[in-house]
Amino acid sequence: MPTGREIDAALRQATDVGAVPGIVAMAASGTEVVYQGAFGRRDVSGDAAMTLDSVFWIASMTKAITAAAAMQLVEQGRLSLDAPIGTVLPDLAAPQVLEGFAADGAPKLRPARGTITLRHLLTHTAGFCYDMWNGDMVRYLQVSGVPAFRTGLKAALKVPIMSDPGTRWEYGTNLDFVGLAIEAASGVRLDAYFRDHLLGPLGMADTAFRIGDAQRARLVRMHSRDSEGSLTPIAFEIGQDPEFHAGGGGLYGTAGDYIKFMQMMLNKGQSGGRQLLRPETAALMGQNHIGELNMTRMTSAIPTASNDVDLFPDMVKKYGLSFMINTAKTPEGRSAGSLFWGGLANTYYWIDPTRDISGVIMMQVLPFADRKCLEIFAGFERGVYAALEAAQRAA
Repeated sequence: MPTGREIDAALRQATDVGAVPGIVAMAASGTEVVYQGAFGRRDVSGDAAMTLDSVFWIASMTKAITAAAAMQLVEQGRLSLDAPIGTVLPDLAAPQVLEGFAADGAPKLRPARGTITLRHLLTHTAGFCYDMWNGDMVRYLQVSGVPAFRTGLKAALKVPIMSDPGTRWEYGTNLDFVGLAIEAASGVRLDAYFRDHLLGPLGMADTAFRIGDAQRARLVRMHSRDSEGSLTPIAFEIGQDPEFHAGGGGLYGTAGDYIKFMQMMLNKGQSGGRQLLRPETAALMGQNHIGELNMTRMTSAIPTASNDVDLFPDMVKKYGLSFMINTAKTPEGRSAGSLFWGGLANTYYWIDPTRDISGVIMMQVLPFADRKCLEIFAGFERGVYAALEAAQRAA
């Protein structure tokens, strides 16, 4: 495969002109890393250069790891995709649906029709939401005094759902509950389960909920983009001693580590001669599990956290077990049926089993779906597929 000089030039230019402070990007087939590059700085106000082993908050890229852990337990019969999850998590046995607010501002709740399952949680069809994309939840948290999920407090789990289970797709806190189900089924805390059954076997030594001293020395600073487009370093860190580990977004890690997870998925659950997921399980995770429902636009309710999110607006998008699935080839070259997601601070990845290629790009900028970050990601992905095409023509 070509060396990726064109990719290097595009990513270096993005940091040189100040579109983002720094970038790490990597691409890999199931057998080898075919591109890697680090550009810019870890902190726009400092001199530390971005390096391939720089540590990022990977946020919702945590979800795929949580889903893989849950599916290991499904394989063992310790969790079920379709049994009521309330048998594992009693707090979810009788969910309440938020139907609005009374004249005095009190929340109007009713019992949910139907039960929540693990499949609902893994596909964001259980009814849970994120406040940053749901104004009713913003209001509910204000009225009820329930803390936000990002606090890591168990009290934050006491929230209603926004629709009956299985009736609509809405991105939300579902995978945090999957993390709790993993703990309940395995008998160990989520960090320990990840370490022993996924991160350790995959060699993802720099990925964890808690930032170690070695990782902190390579940690990338968070930045906020204001309405004028300027970037400012901000104080931001996921709580290091939470009451529950956030299976939906609590991990820190490196691009090189995440490539190993994606290669495991490309290799049908195998890594280093070990079968971490059965081939049929890895395939199952990448299939449509929401039927006739579709992934929909995510409209921002907290502009400092996220912009509106409307990826490939003209394309029908389905959802697998923690992955968005594009149903047609994308303008960048990604095959139909590929898997994709990202993290709140503008980290993104894709897995294309058809072409045996995966890629990850990491930045640390808020709010999510930043236009410049998305343009950089799209350019990187186009470059990877162009290089892939060139290599095939030369073969």
